[in-house]
Amino acid sequence: MSHDLHESLRDNVRILGDSLGRTIADDLGDGFVDKIETIRGLAKRGRQDDSESRRELIEYLRALPEKDLLPVTRAFNQFLNFSNIAEQHYRARFRRVEDYKPGTQPDLGELLERIRGAGHAPRKLVETLAAMRVELVLTAHPTEVIRRTLIRKYDAIDECLTTMEGATEREEIAARARGRLEELISQAWHTDEIRHERPTPVDEAKWGFAVIENSLWQAVPDFHRELDDLLLASAGERLPLDAAPLRFASWMGGDRDGNPNVTARVTEEVLLLGRWMAADLYARDLLRLKSELSMWKANGALRAEVGSDPEPYRALLKRLLARVEATRDWAKARLDGRPFDSNVAIIETRDQLYAPLLSCYRSLCDVGLDTIANGALLDTLRRVAVFGVSLTKLDIRQEAGRHAQVFDELSDCLGLGHYREWDEAQRQDFLLEELESPRPLIPRRWDCSAETREVIDTFRVIAREHREALGTYVISMAGQPSDVLAVALLMKEVGGDLHLPIAPLFETLDDLNRAGDVIERLLSLPGYRRMAGDGQEVMIGYSDSAKDAGQLAAAWAQYRAQEQLVGICRKHDVALTLFHGRGGTVGRGGGPAHAAILSQPPGSVNGSLRVTEQGEMIRFKFGQPDIALRSMEIYACAVLEATLLPPPDPEPVWREEMDRLSDIAHRAYVGVVREDPDFVPYFRSVTPESALGRLPLGSRPAKRRQEGGVESLRAIPWIFAWTQTRLMLPAWLGSGEAFATRLDEPGGRERLRDMRARWPFFGTYLDMLEMLLAKADPDIAAYYERRLVDEPALQALGKSLRERLSRLETVLLDILDQDTLLEHTPLIRQAIEVRNPYIDPLHGLQAELLQRNRDADGAISPELSRALMVTMAGIAAGLRNTG
Repeated sequence: MSHDLHESLRDNVRILGDSLGRTIADDLGDGFVDKIETIRGLAKRGRQDDSESRRELIEYLRALPEKDLLPVTRAFNQFLNFSNIAEQHYRARFRRVEDYKPGTQPDLGELLERIRGAGHAPRKLVETLAAMRVELVLTAHPTEVIRRTLIRKYDAIDECLTTMEGATEREEIAARARGRLEELISQAWHTDEIRHERPTPVDEAKWGFAVIENSLWQAVPDFHRELDDLLLASAGERLPLDAAPLRFASWMGGDRDGNPNVTARVTEEVLLLGRWMAADLYARDLLRLKSELSMWKANGALRAEVGSDPEPYRALLKRLLARVEATRDWAKARLDGRPFDSNVAIIETRDQLYAPLLSCYRSLCDVGLDTIANGALLDTLRRVAVFGVSLTKLDIRQEAGRHAQVFDELSDCLGLGHYREWDEAQRQDFLLEELESPRPLIPRRWDCSAETREVIDTFRVIAREHREALGTYVISMAGQPSDVLAVALLMKEVGGDLHLPIAPLFETLDDLNRAGDVIERLLSLPGYRRMAGDGQEVMIGYSDSAKDAGQLAAAWAQYRAQEQLVGICRKHDVALTLFHGRGGTVGRGGGPAHAAILSQPPGSVNGSLRVTEQGEMIRFKFGQPDIALRSMEIYACAVLEATLLPPPDPEPVWREEMDRLSDIAHRAYVGVVREDPDFVPYFRSVTPESALGRLPLGSRPAKRRQEGGVESLRAIPWIFAWTQTRLMLPAWLGSGEAFATRLDEPGGRERLRDMRARWPFFGTYLDMLEMLLAKADPDIAAYYERRLVDEPALQALGKSLRERLSRLETVLLDILDQDTLLEHTPLIRQAIEVRNPYIDPLHGLQAELLQRNRDADGAISPELSRALMVTMAGIAAGLRNTG
C-alpha cells in the first residue's frame, strides 16, 4: 500500500481528533483536555514496552475523581468512533471493504478474464450470473451498540470529509465543510451514546430498512451498472433485466428463537413496514421518471396500452404511481389500525410493478432511445428485481422444541398419547400420515397454551402474507427429520397453500456430525419429497458450534457436514442451498467474506448461497453506498469463482490431519470449559458478563435461560464478554495444543505449511487466527484478573490460559514462517496500533468500574453505571468485530 494512502487515513484521524479536542475544551475546559492528553500519552508510552508508564496509567485512572469517570470514558469512546469513520471513509475511497494481503484483493474484471482463460465461454458468464441466487440476510444480533441518531451524524461527518478532499481548489467550499464538521462533532459529543431502553424488534427492523433506504437503494443499481459494463466488454451483452444475483432477506422481526419479544403481531407489523417503505421509495423513483420521460416516440404496444395520450410514458407512469401511492396509504392505514378505502388496486406482486416499467423500457429501445432506456428507468427496474415489493424477504426462525410442544398438546387433546414421548419412527409416521390426509387435524376451537397459540398465530400470519415477502422457515436446534416434518404439517394445517422452504439449523457439534444422516433420511421419505420438490435448504450454525466444541473442531465439523450434504443432495437429485449463520467475529465464523466463501468445500457454492450479515457488520459493509457497492462485488466475485473455478478436493492426508488436529483441540477445549470446575467462576469474575445484561444492545435476552452455566449463555454475549477483556478465548482455545503437538512430530511443520499453501480452508483458518491474536492482549487480560479475581485457584487458571495464548502465538508464527503477526496485512495492523492507546484506558476504567459495582453490590450511581456501559461500547468500537 502506498505511503499516500496511509497519509490520507492518518490526516483524517488527526482532523477528527483535533475537532473533538476543541469541542471537549469548550464544554469542560482546557484542564480536562490536559487530563485526556495525559492519559493518552501514558497509554501510548505503555504500548512502547514502558512498564512504568503502564503502572502510572492505572494509578492515574484509579485516582480520577468520580465526576471525571463518565466524561473520560466518553472522550475515548468518541475518538474510537471517529477513528472508525476515518477508516470507513478511507475504505470507501480506495475500495477496500475487507482486509486482504497485497495482491489478493478480489476484482470482478480480473476474475472474468481468469474464467474466460480457464475455457468458459463468455455466454457461460452471463448465464451463471443471471442464475446466481445469493441472499444476504440482515440480522439484528445485538452487537450494534451505536444509536441510530449518532449513526446519522457519523454519516454526515463522512460526507464532510469527502467534500473537504474534493475542494482543494475551492477554499470557500472546504471552509464551509470544516465548519459543518465542527458542528456535527459538537452535536455528537452532546448526544447520549447509550440507549436508555432496549430496542424493540420493530426498532431493529426499522434500522435494517434504513440501511436499504440510505445506502443499498443507491448501491444496487450502481452495482448492476458496473456488472453490465464488464459483461458488455467481455461477453457483448448486459445482465438480463430481471436477473438479481444478489438479494436481501432479514431476520429482524422474524427471529423468535429465544426472543419472547418477537410475536406474531410483531412479524405482521414488520411485514407491513417493509411494504410501506418499499412503496414510499418506489413512489419517489416514479415521480422522477414521470418528470424525465416526457418523450412522445413510442412503440405500438405502449400506444395500445395508453391510447392516444401525447406523452405515453408519463400516462403509464401516472397510472402506476397511483397504485404505488395507494399501496403506501394502505400499508400505513394497516399499521395505524385504520380502515382503508380506495378505488385504486394496490400492488401485491413484483410483476405488477415490473411489467409497466418493462413496457416503457422496451418501447424506448424499439424507437431508438436506448440511452434514455438505460438511464434512471433501468436503475428502477434493477431495484424492482432485487427488492421486490417488500425490500427484503422475511425469514421466520423458531426452536424445534416449540413445534414439538404444539404436537404434544394436540396429541394429548385428541387422546393419542404424548408426542414428546414417542420415538422418532412414531413421530415420522404420524406426521407423514397427517401430511397426506385431507381432513384438518387441529380442532377449530382448541383451548391450548399461550405458547402453542403463539406458534399457531405465527403460521396464520404466514398464511395471510404473499409468498414474495417471505423467505425461509428456519428451525433452530433441529436434530431429526421429524423437526422438519412438524413445520411442514403446521404449514399445511394453518398456512393453507403457502409452502416456504424449510431449513433445519445444525448448530452443535453433534448436530453437525448428524446433519448428513438427517437430510439423507428426510430426502428418502416420498411424502416429504413430493411436498419439498427438488430443492433443500440447510443452515450451518457457526456461533453455537464454536461455543460447544471450540473453534477448530467446529470449523472442521462444519466443513465435513457441508461435504456430506453436497453428496447426499447430488445423489437425490436435489438442489442444495447452504445457509451460513456467520457472525462478525472469528469465534462466530466471521472474517473476510471472499476468503470464507472460497474456503468452503468444492460444490457447496453452486451459484446459490445464503449468509447472515450481523449486528455492526451491516453498517461496516453496507452502511454507505460506495462500501455497499464494493461489498456486493466481493460476494459476486466469491460465488462466481467458487461456482466456475471451485477449489480442489482436499487430499486424504489433509483430512486425516484435520481429524487429528480437531480431536486434540476439542479435548483441550472441553477440558477447560466443561470439565474444570474453576472455569465458570473465573469467567463470571474476570469478564463483564454479569453487567452485559444491562447494556441495551438488542431485543433478545442475553441468556436462553436465566439459570445455568456457560451452556445457557447465547453465543454473542459469551464472545462479547471475552472480547472486552482481550483474552478472545472462544476463538483460539485448543488450537495451540493441536498445532504444537504436530510441530513436535517429524514432518509436522512441513505438512501444516503445505496445507496452508494449497488448501483454502486451512489457509483461511490460520489467517483468521492470526488477525484474532493480533487483537488479543494477555497483559490487559492479566490486569482484569488482578483487579477482579481474589481466589488463588482462579488466578492459577487465568495464568494458565494466558500461557496457552502466548504459546499459540509462538506456534502460529512458526507455521506461518513469520517474525510478527500481520506482517503481510499492513492496514489492519496499523488500525490496531492506532486504536490501542485509546482502548487501553477504557480497559483500565472498565475493570475499575466493575470492581466498584461489585463492592456496591450492583448499586453504583447512575453516572458510574453509564460510564461502565460506555467503556463496553468504546472497546467494541475500537475492536470493531465484537460479537
